[in-house]
Amino acid sequence: MSTLRQIAAVTGMNLKSVPERLGSSAVVVVGIMGLVAVLVSVLTLGTSIVDAMRAAGREDRAVVLRSGADVEGASTLFVGEAQTIADAPGIARMPGGDAAATADMVTSVRLPRKLDGTVTNLTVRGVSPQTAAVRPEIELVEGRMFTPGLRELIVGRSARAELGGLEVGDRVALRGGEWSVVGVYEAGNAWESMLLTDVSTLLSAYQRNVFSSVTVMLESADSFEAFEAALTTDPTLSVDVAALGGLAGVTLAGAALGGSTFSLGTDLGSIAAQLRVTPELLVVGLVWACAVGCLGGLFPAIRAARLPVAAALRAV
Repeated sequence: MSTLRQIAAVTGMNLKSVPERLGSSAVVVVGIMGLVAVLVSVLTLGTSIVDAMRAAGREDRAVVLRSGADVEGASTLFVGEAQTIADAPGIARMPGGDAAATADMVTSVRLPRKLDGTVTNLTVRGVSPQTAAVRPEIELVEGRMFTPGLRELIVGRSARAELGGLEVGDRVALRGGEWSVVGVYEAGNAWESMLLTDVSTLLSAYQRNVFSSVTVMLESADSFEAFEAALTTDPTLSVDVAALGGLAGVTLAGAALGGSTFSLGTDLGSIAAQLRVTPELLVVGLVWACAVGCLGGLFPAIRAARLPVAAALRAV
């Protein structure tokens, strides 16, 4: 009998005996299913947050923080410093001649998640009027833009999907009273996990006179080195320049899955993003399922191969 026929014969006998060992077989199948499900979930979580963060960055955008600060919540930039940064070379100019630079302030608010009611932090970001030129991916899709000087907010689409109390017309309790949600925006990236408002109004409400960061749109990606050199060699400044302009202010820790979105958050804020189970991740799960099945059957198969044929058949 050829090797292939022997394999086919042994496989056939094993398949015929499955009803006799249905319980043990089911345990193995369920175990492998659970392992693969957890693996695909973790990979989906990681891939989704990385994609959301990468999409929030651009090679021609840069973030400036106080030297030594690795997050916006730990950074302070005075008004004069923000103006010096906006005057640096390499920054793109708006039609009116103003620098494409926004000095932002970040804080947070605690809101309940729709899934289970647990309270989490959401970033509230005060932005300058120039933010439209610096972050062109942000697009208003519902309601209207906040009015400078008024306690009004616009909410990211992902944040609204994940957290309660963020519909247009709702009011959010911030420092100094309640702020009205007047619009919804989308950006296609992690920027959708925030509340945006006028930076001057936010600074006034929180009685602050310093910004958290300055984000600029460069003339091109090649302008970054000249921009960085101008700031880091200026004796009046003590700043670090972060390239690609990602979400410099959000430290990722802790995760919870919730339907089609998930959120990650710390005391500063959270990120809500779409979960995407890609075909590549499903292939990875299938490969692992096959690998686990092969490894699980390898040692019993070696043991059976060493037994006499009659003894092996009786054990099937």
